[in-house]
Amino acid sequence: MKQLSSGLAVMLAMAAPLLAQAHGYIDAPKSRAFMCKTQENAACGAIQYEPQSVEGPKGFPAAGPADGVIAAAGLAQFSELNAQTPTRWKKVALKAGVNDFSWYFTAGHMTQDWRYYITKQGWNPNQKLSREAFDLQPFCIVKGGFAPSSNSHATHRCTIPADRGGYHVILSTWNIADTGNAFYQVIDAQIQAGTTVNPQKVMINPFQ
Repeated sequence: MKQLSSGLAVMLAMAAPLLAQAHGYIDAPKSRAFMCKTQENAACGAIQYEPQSVEGPKGFPAAGPADGVIAAAGLAQFSELNAQTPTRWKKVALKAGVNDFSWYFTAGHMTQDWRYYITKQGWNPNQKLSREAFDLQPFCIVKGGFAPSSNSHATHRCTIPADRGGYHVILSTWNIADTGNAFYQVIDAQIQAGTTVNPQKVMINPFQ
């Protein structure tokens, strides 16, 4: 029994680094979690060591993490991500209209799709992120074709609605095809309003 327990402990110890290397995050424009890794965001807790691990139930907005814990995908160990004020997080500068969003993968998964949501006009940046804060119709959907995310990056060209300006939060979900989970990333963006009105919904080949 001692030998079995010892052997199991060794196997778990060997597996732990592999588990920690999964799975993916948005590195351009820099997500909230990634800016914790780069230390542009401070007092982030454990997420600074594994921004790729913000994984929770898929199916947002009908399912998925509860309101108030969306940014951390409902994970208690990353609860610092759920803090929300107008000044808590460093912001990236974006323009309304066409923008590229790049996911960096530390481990490949069979992909259903990626979806991008943005906070509504007039949302309250002093309240933790909730479904009420977001436009629940994604402004961009990128089909994964149930293929493995084999490359280290996937870049999606999406169109931010022209009527958004100022501080907004963009939520992206990477929905995995062969599990019940998704990876969640939020981007704190200072958006310069534009004039484009037709959002791009689908990108056929995201791995180019």
